[in-house]
Amino acid sequence: MAEATAVSERSGTSDPFERYRRLMFGISYRMLGTVADAEDVVQETWLRWQRVDRDAVADPRGYLVRAVTRTAIDQMRRSRARREEYVGPWLPEPLLVSSDVALESSLLGESLSMAVLVMMETLSPLERAVFVLHEVFGFSFPEVAEAVDRTEPAVRQLGSRARRHVRLRRRRFEPDRRQAREITERFLAACLDGDVEALMAVLAPDVTMWADGNGHAETPRVPLHGAPALTAYFASTAGRYPPGLTVHLHTQHDGTPAAVLTTPTGVFAVVIADIALTPDGHPHITAVRAIRNPEKLGRVRAES
Repeated sequence: MAEATAVSERSGTSDPFERYRRLMFGISYRMLGTVADAEDVVQETWLRWQRVDRDAVADPRGYLVRAVTRTAIDQMRRSRARREEYVGPWLPEPLLVSSDVALESSLLGESLSMAVLVMMETLSPLERAVFVLHEVFGFSFPEVAEAVDRTEPAVRQLGSRARRHVRLRRRRFEPDRRQAREITERFLAACLDGDVEALMAVLAPDVTMWADGNGHAETPRVPLHGAPALTAYFASTAGRYPPGLTVHLHTQHDGTPAAVLTTPTGVFAVVIADIALTPDGHPHITAVRAIRNPEKLGRVRAES
């Protein structure tokens, strides 16, 4: 429970709801993957908090965590039903770090990265709730069982299944931040120039790209697999970018780079690459996730 306590105690207010607001948003965002849905869940929890008899609440933190978790589970089920009408791949809304905000501690930060949020999409609502509460925020299994209204043995089983699908700890051989930033810059420059040779030099042979546009942008509506497919796509789009396109390198909460592409009228796209080291120690890009859906770009700041 150390991670949860660290998050919740950063507020100096005496109002329990405000004291744990950041914790509640952190839980709901990691469960839902969009800021708007997470804020709706926190707001619904606030409305419930206004109606409750405070004198009857012996443990405000426990009550609020239970309330936000159960509301997020309900919201997740509704959201997944709506996604049946989504056009093309669905990706989480990027939540990037401003230059004046400190990076989260290891597990809290990594669980906000695009790669881990995408992995959590494979979990059922209950599995995801258990994973977020126990693995990310450090709540005990008895606390999690109470939050999701399941028995402790059932929660342990849910947690075991979730851990088989989601890997939080870093791999042993990964590029450092300088290498990750450098190869991200090389990749973006090659994309914008349509430089086939430069693209092939930075892409892993089995790289995959997902582009989230929901029909609002000219993006592939199916994942592209393999370096030749990605190279052909970027070579074909090199001359069609809007004028004044500028690349700003931001940072995800785990410290890895994320590119924000802007035009004079606003944010055009967010591009995040997964990067790994080859056996001989050279970084290459193993996955690309591009967000072009304007509904997921409105809260992204152009400048880092």
